[in-house]
Amino acid sequence: MQHIAWDPGAAEVARGLSARLDAPLVLGGYSRLVVDLNRPLRSPESMPAQSAGVRIPGNLNLSPRARAARVAALFVPYHQAVEHLLDVLADRRPLLMSIHSFSPEFGGRWRPWQVGVAYGRDRRLGDLMRNALAVERDLRIGDNQPYAIDNAFDYTLPTHGVGRGIAHVMIEIRQDELRGAAAVGTWVERLAEAYERIETSLLDPL
Repeated sequence: MQHIAWDPGAAEVARGLSARLDAPLVLGGYSRLVVDLNRPLRSPESMPAQSAGVRIPGNLNLSPRARAARVAALFVPYHQAVEHLLDVLADRRPLLMSIHSFSPEFGGRWRPWQVGVAYGRDRRLGDLMRNALAVERDLRIGDNQPYAIDNAFDYTLPTHGVGRGIAHVMIEIRQDELRGAAAVGTWVERLAEAYERIETSLLDPL
């Protein structure tokens, strides 16, 4: 399954989890090939000329003006929406969760994890979510696998999570686990139950 333009199933899980936990949600409305909302603008993957070996014609030889137009129209409003929401919720000590999906294979190798829990230097929420998910003993959970949070490649959580001292985590679900509404529903419930198991009072501000 190719997912160079978007993360299949991630939006459906995010919507379901938002409804299940009565939590606000900010979704990107455009393909990451136009501008990746979760990459620093300095990153070559922000508006990539190729992805997974596939050329992206619309991104070849982009002028500075064209790049700036995408940033102004898409990147900036998305992150302003996140900032505004966190400002509104500041007194309630919000947590920040980012939902993604990953391909079952990469570089010809099978990825064994059904779900990955990713974090950077702030592992507070990551540790709690991973341990809560591990209640299902047969669930294969990646600890910063297949991805970790890195300031050179990630933007949303380092900016809005680390930057504010808000506990945060990135959840990556393997895409073959999200085929169909029933499978998505299973993951919504699994993540909601894991979140409800954790003791959020342990998440004191940094």
